[in-house]
Amino acid sequence: MNDATARAPALALKGIRRAFKQADAPPLTVLDDANLTIRAGEIVALVGPSGSGKSTLLQIAGLLERPDSGEVLLGGEPASGLGDGGRTALRRRALGFVYQYHHLLPEFSAEENVIVPQMVAGKSKREARGRARDLLARMGLEKRGHHRPGQLSGGEQQRVAIARALANAPRVLLADEPTGNLDPHTADAVFAEFMRLVREEGLAGLIATHNPVLAQRMDRVVTLRDGRVEAA
Repeated sequence: MNDATARAPALALKGIRRAFKQADAPPLTVLDDANLTIRAGEIVALVGPSGSGKSTLLQIAGLLERPDSGEVLLGGEPASGLGDGGRTALRRRALGFVYQYHHLLPEFSAEENVIVPQMVAGKSKREARGRARDLLARMGLEKRGHHRPGQLSGGEQQRVAIARALANAPRVLLADEPTGNLDPHTADAVFAEFMRLVREEGLAGLIATHNPVLAQRMDRVVTLRDGRVEAA
C-alpha cells in the first residue's frame, strides 16, 4: 500500500449515474451524478423516501451492480476497470454487508456461518473459528455459537449476520435497514451493539435507514434526493 492509498477515503462514489429501462416509457433515472466520500472510522446514515434509490446506491457501492457511468473507489482503488473476477476479489477483501433479513445459511450453526466466508477468503479453519468465536462473543452470543439460525431469536440472528459481515475485517461496511425486521426494543439493542462493534473495528460504514432516531446516532446523515446525495 502506497502513501496515497493509505490516505485515500475508505469509500468514494464519484459521478454515479444509474437508469433503468422501462417498457413503453423513457428510462427511469434513479441516480444522477451521485457523489459521496466516507473515511475510515466514520459511520454515515443514508436516508431518503422509499424508491429514492438507496438500495441501488448500496448495490453499486458494494460492487454488486455496475453504474451506467461514474466510479467507485475502495481505499483509493478504482473498480471500473476490473472484470467480474477482480470485482469479486475486491469485494471479498474490502466490503462487508448486512441486510434487513439475515440470510444466514440454515443448515449451519451460528459459528459456522461466520467461519464460511473466512474460509472462502483463504483462511485456515482454525484461524476462522477463532475469529468467529471472538466476534460472536463481542456480540453477546458466546453461548449460542452452536445453535442453528432457526434456534435463534430475530435479534440473535441479526447479531450473527453482523458478525459474519465483519468476519474478513473489511474496510467498509454497507447495511440496508439492518434492524428493519426487529421490534423497536430489540432493534435499539442490536443497533447499539452494531455501532459499538463497527467502531471497535475502525470501519467506514454506510447505513441506509428509514429510522430518524437511528440516523441521528451516526456521525453524519446524507439524503438521497432526485438522484443525488445531499447533506441532511
